[in-house]
Amino acid sequence: MSIPGFAEWLETPRGQYLLAWEQRKLDQIVADIFGYNAMQIGLPQTDFLRANRMPYRLHCCDSAPGVDVRCDAEELPFASQSIDLVVLPHVLEFAPHPHQLLREVERVLVPEGRVVIAGFNPLSLWGLRRAFSGNLGKIPWQGQYLPVSRLKDWLTLLGCETHDSAFGCYAPPLSSQAWLHRMSFMDALGERCWPIAGGAYIIHAVKRVRGMRLIRPQWRTAKRSRKAIAAAPQRKQQETP
Repeated sequence: MSIPGFAEWLETPRGQYLLAWEQRKLDQIVADIFGYNAMQIGLPQTDFLRANRMPYRLHCCDSAPGVDVRCDAEELPFASQSIDLVVLPHVLEFAPHPHQLLREVERVLVPEGRVVIAGFNPLSLWGLRRAFSGNLGKIPWQGQYLPVSRLKDWLTLLGCETHDSAFGCYAPPLSSQAWLHRMSFMDALGERCWPIAGGAYIIHAVKRVRGMRLIRPQWRTAKRSRKAIAAAPQRKQQETP
C-alpha cells in the first residue's frame, strides 16, 4: 500500500536517521534468507531487498509508479504458499486492517517462509512525540503504532514463530540534523540501558506448519522383545551316586 507523504518524510533529517538504521538491519536479516521468490510490500522508493540473493524479487504497491505488481495488500494476487520472503516496511501501522493484511501474508508464505516487519515503537520517545504533539494528522504521527507484544500475539495466532527482533533509533525525533548528531550517543546508551525502547523495531518471524506423523502399532517388535527376555529352561543335573 502507498503511504501519501511518507517517501517525502524519509528525505528529512528524522527520516534519514530512521532509514539508515532500518536499511542496515534489514540488509543483515534478508541476506541470510534463501529461496526463490521475495516480495516487499510498500515503500517502493527504498529497496529493502537489495541484499537478498533470491532470483525473483518483487516490489508491490497499490498505486506507486515503477512497482513490479500493483495490488491491494489485503488481497494479494499470488497463489497460496508461493512466496519465500515478505518484507513489510511501515505498512501495518498505516493499513486499515493490519490483522487481515498479516493473514494474507501468512497465506502466500511457503512453509518455513519468512516475514520481516519494520514499524514505529509506541513505547519510546517517538511514541511520546506522537501522543503529545497535537498534530497527529501529519506523517508519520498519524499511523496506528502497534506494540511488539501485540504483533507477536498476532503472528503466533497465525502459526508464525518469532525468530528475533531488534530495536533502534533511541535518540528523540528531532527535526534538526545537528541536534540528531549531538544525540547520537543515545543509540549506544539505549541498547545497554533500555533496549526495548527504541523508536523503531524490526521483527523477523518464520511460518511454521505442523506435520502429521502416523504412529504404527509395534506388535512385532514387542513380540520379539518378549522372546528375547524369556528365561531359558535349565537342565536338571544328574545326581551323583
